[in-house]
Amino acid sequence: MATLSQLIGGAIVLGVWSIALFFFRFWKKTRDRLFIYFALAFVLLGLERIVLAAMSPESELKPYVYLIRLAAFLLIIIAIIDKNRVKKV
Repeated sequence: MATLSQLIGGAIVLGVWSIALFFFRFWKKTRDRLFIYFALAFVLLGLERIVLAAMSPESELKPYVYLIRLAAFLLIIIAIIDKNRVKKV
């Protein structure tokens, strides 16, 4: 069962880092901060999965790994607020 869990975890990391590359490519074209925030958030989500896979199942520090996920979601919220903020001309 652990092998299947590692396989799915690896697929998730591949997926979120592919999405991060997608957003990074659009950031390079447009220089819009929304895209770089989203790219960084997805990199953090992949990193969180790698750290979870590397830890032992009975580790006491496992709940603290979810702070990485919290940081990723906060980056997404900041990106949305930044994009929708009214800019004074």
